Amino acid sequence: MHEISSQSLGTPFSIGSLEARNRAILAPMSGVTDVPFRNLAWQFGAGLVVSEMVASQALMEGEAEMQLKLMQGETSQHVVQLAGREAEWMALAAKMTEDNGADIIDINMGCPAKRVTTGYSGSALMRDLDHALTLIEATVNAVKIPVTLKTRLGWDDNSLNAPELAQRAENAGIQMITIHGRTRCQFYKGQADWQKVKAVRDVIDLPLVVNGDIKTKADADVALSKSGADAVMIGRGAYGVPWLPAYISGGMSENECTSYQTDPEIALSHHDAMLSFYGEASGIRQARKHLGWYFDRLTLPKSASLLKRKIMTSFDVSEIHALVPVLYAMHSDAGTLASTGEAA
Repeated sequence: MHEISSQSLGTPFSIGSLEARNRAILAPMSGVTDVPFRNLAWQFGAGLVVSEMVASQALMEGEAEMQLKLMQGETSQHVVQLAGREAEWMALAAKMTEDNGADIIDINMGCPAKRVTTGYSGSALMRDLDHALTLIEATVNAVKIPVTLKTRLGWDDNSLNAPELAQRAENAGIQMITIHGRTRCQFYKGQADWQKVKAVRDVIDLPLVVNGDIKTKADADVALSKSGADAVMIGRGAYGVPWLPAYISGGMSENECTSYQTDPEIALSHHDAMLSFYGEASGIRQARKHLGWYFDRLTLPKSASLLKRKIMTSFDVSEIHALVPVLYAMHSDAGTLASTGEAA
């Protein structure tokens, strides 16, 4: 499975008993990869799309937010990311997730957010690999579907223990490992170190996915070369560009990207989907960040700022739908569009 380049990202690969249709995966991102966003990325052609992080104990206690995050949407392969700090809750949540139609369960041991790590979940588990393994084993043993793991290089530069965790996870039955090329203490600062992911490649035979700062085909090439990974995972680069995984995998042309980026109907259809999913009042608020990301990909004159602000603060759906095409019409084609991330 090794020696993959960006030219090979369009080929399928196996994760246990499941075959992903290509090797460019949309990362799990809290507050971003909800059902409407995943539906779009999947429809455009992402290899896999991963849910927002679902807290295992909160899910089992019936928290409505977690049940919403567990929903599949319109994807034919359903990947749910679970987080937790107790083996019992992870096992119960894994079984419930499988019963609800998940095809893959991904374990979160990479989230750097303080609200997660202070609860000894996410990347905090890299500080206690023995405990981390109890969660992995409980999850793997609870289900028949493949279980994967997403983590970071380590807690900090003095404890780059991802290779040890990966090796132990493989022995425990994990079917794929994703490494974000930063430590927890880096959060999202600096540049992801794809070269350090190579230390994980050297000790496992599982499919390896490299994550962090992959925004272009060129990034994917370098990340694959340095890490020896079999696939890439695209996170923040997909803000306002739900077609980016498909583009990086070779599933669409530069011209198609340009067309999508300048088409207000994509932003509006995403907006409608969020209102349908969350209800109008909540959907309008939650869709604003996505509209902002779509607008950030346009080249707009300074005179557009007032119109943009009006759209972003409006609670009138018909007004938003009338004004978005007007804003898009103010886009200038000068320079290279940001849809592919290729610099102008």
